[in-house]
Amino acid sequence: MASPRSATPLGMRVPRRRRSAADVVDVRLPFDPILALAAIGLSICSVVAVGGATEGSSFLVRQAIYATLGVGIAAVVSRLDYARWARVRWPIYGFMVASIVAVAIFGNPVNGSTLSIQLPFFSFQASELGKVLAAVVAAGFIVDRRHASDRWSTTAGVLLLVLLPAALTRDFGTSLVYAAIAAGVLVIGGAPGRHLAVLGVSAVVVIVGVLGVLPAAGVDVLKPYQVDRLTAFLNPNAPDDAGGIDPTYQLRQAKIAVGSGGKTGRGDEATQQKLDYLPESQTDFIFASAGERFGFVGVAAILSLYALIMWRGLRILSTARDFFGAVLAAGLLAMLLFQVLVNAGMNVGIMPITGIPLPLVSYGGSSVLSTYLGIGLLQAIYAQGRAAARRGPTVDRTD
Repeated sequence: MASPRSATPLGMRVPRRRRSAADVVDVRLPFDPILALAAIGLSICSVVAVGGATEGSSFLVRQAIYATLGVGIAAVVSRLDYARWARVRWPIYGFMVASIVAVAIFGNPVNGSTLSIQLPFFSFQASELGKVLAAVVAAGFIVDRRHASDRWSTTAGVLLLVLLPAALTRDFGTSLVYAAIAAGVLVIGGAPGRHLAVLGVSAVVVIVGVLGVLPAAGVDVLKPYQVDRLTAFLNPNAPDDAGGIDPTYQLRQAKIAVGSGGKTGRGDEATQQKLDYLPESQTDFIFASAGERFGFVGVAAILSLYALIMWRGLRILSTARDFFGAVLAAGLLAMLLFQVLVNAGMNVGIMPITGIPLPLVSYGGSSVLSTYLGIGLLQAIYAQGRAAARRGPTVDRTD
């Protein structure tokens, strides 16, 4: 019986036809309207929430511009062949690491961390773009080693690729997002349960050691203010630190804002943000700001839009054209879900204060544009998965 690659009379194998450059972009590809509308809906909520949390129109206008550019980026990326990203993953990885290092060297320190470089129109945060690129690189790596997915070398390789840029950012909250991306890629990439169990236990040991055991022994891995931010939710009633903005103060003000919003919000009567009691009301604590202004109805709408994105993302993962698409979708969904859970959780006092933005809602150009890049990749996986289903079985082109 002839093999999948048919043989000529001379016994020479003829490789299957690969798609030409004309197949890379196809504007006729389908797209997921629910995913698109949920993302745009979150951007609309963001513009309204940012406008209510800030005085003047500059933040509102900039956020609207970021959202518009982000939609454009997602539209373009959704028409591209996402498999090409896997083939250029090493140049992508080099760019990601170089940009993070450049920010660390030349960036502007803010609140004790150097995470961005000031550009003419916005502050570029390489770590935000790096989240999406890390998912691409890790997915490509695990696809290359899919026949050895049960080996520790594969698991260690994914961790090294993702956690190296995470360590270079020198920001604990951002590093946690990278770790979540690695976990999502490993779970769908086929890592054995024993690997995941060992990694989970190791993560708990490291966290307990860094935040509790080592400081008690006089060894400070993190700066004192970082430890305070991460542990404030465990003792929210601790006295304020007279030396600066105390994380317990931030936490209490956020909880007051969320609670005072009630069912339908206080609208223009919201005082926590207007009187500057709520710090970082347009970024880290935008969820609390929206809760005070629009109440339970408002935050429920925001969380419902995230639920739609996760539902469609899981659907896209399960119908991906190839293994790379499924693993990449898993990494992107882990990134989004982790950020939503941590940001919303820290605003209501059940998660550490980490500075992780609320995707598409928190103010910031880098975060919005990078998240839309991820949405565009999900759309590309959806589009080509649907197109492949109509054509029938095809070659996995991520080899």
